[in-house]
Amino acid sequence: MRKLNLVIIFLFLLLFTTACESTNNSASYSLSSPKAPDNAQSSAIGSFQEYALPQTGSSMMRPAIDSKGRLWFGEMSHNFLAMFDPHTQTFTQITPPHGAYSIMGVVVALDDTVWFAEQDANYIGHYFPTTKHFQIYSLPIVHTPDPGDAHKILALPSGPNDLTFDLHGNIWFTEMNSDSLGMLNIYTGAIKQYPLSKTKSVQTLSPYGVTVDAHGMVWFTESTTNHIGRLDPKTGTIKLFTIAGANVPLMEIVSDTNGIIWATSFNSNMLVRLDPKTGVFTTYSAPSTSQGNGGLYGLMVTARGEIWVTVPAENALARFDTETHHFIYHAIPTAASFPFGLVMDAQHNVWFTEAGSDKLGILHE
Repeated sequence: MRKLNLVIIFLFLLLFTTACESTNNSASYSLSSPKAPDNAQSSAIGSFQEYALPQTGSSMMRPAIDSKGRLWFGEMSHNFLAMFDPHTQTFTQITPPHGAYSIMGVVVALDDTVWFAEQDANYIGHYFPTTKHFQIYSLPIVHTPDPGDAHKILALPSGPNDLTFDLHGNIWFTEMNSDSLGMLNIYTGAIKQYPLSKTKSVQTLSPYGVTVDAHGMVWFTESTTNHIGRLDPKTGTIKLFTIAGANVPLMEIVSDTNGIIWATSFNSNMLVRLDPKTGVFTTYSAPSTSQGNGGLYGLMVTARGEIWVTVPAENALARFDTETHHFIYHAIPTAASFPFGLVMDAQHNVWFTEAGSDKLGILHE
């Protein structure tokens, strides 16, 4: 069952359509959500360069960058872990072992080795570019009754999706099918799972994004709810913070230099801010020129504390000014490019994947 592919297909249909027209220790918080004005937008001119992939129909995922400036990302439709070297302007495409066309999250360690989540193949992968060697860490199979046949039990992958490093270099990841967080100890290879509900559930919460703050707390989103969760690795305690009002499924999540939590929503042009000290949410609506709302997906916070997002329905990247609460849009040259993920290099250039046009782009602001 391709849970991830279903999510991506839904995301594409939703955004393009609108453009055209806990554990037992868990606690839940539902607090007021002030909203910023909807007209907080300006445009900026930047210099773009775009690099076409060798093949079309690649289904590019979120990029990561290594110390040499090379970009790493998954190509789901071609079953590749891909690398682009800006110095030679060449792509390298690598087939992972037992790949199942579902590399999603990719992160690069301090030693320039590459970690990735292979959702349908059900493992966390580790690639060593210098030796071209892979090491895989298999995840448990999830067993659940078949909703279409009461006499049948389905065997599903845990569904690893997004991943990040903690302060010790260990890998934390979301498991969309098993409704859990996972932690891989990179020194022992041991994997620990943290169920996110009091009773076992499957494909109910669909945890999506994950990040670790400066205090070592693990934060995550649930793509079927309007929850942001916080896991304390020392105690296993989970606290849920709930945005009041309508259901706002959340996707990417980051922690900024001040400890503020930011997240994107894929069914509205909403950037969400959570102050962990007060539990108060503030939402900011990225302006839309299309009828209805589109959605925000990619999200990053820079070393300077800047907040960047991708706005697929507007075919743009946007920087959010945290002082004026304005979104500064940068229109991408290629139409219908569907900007997906983004990352910043050492020269403060923004690299991004174009899932709709099979290109890797760079913005020199």
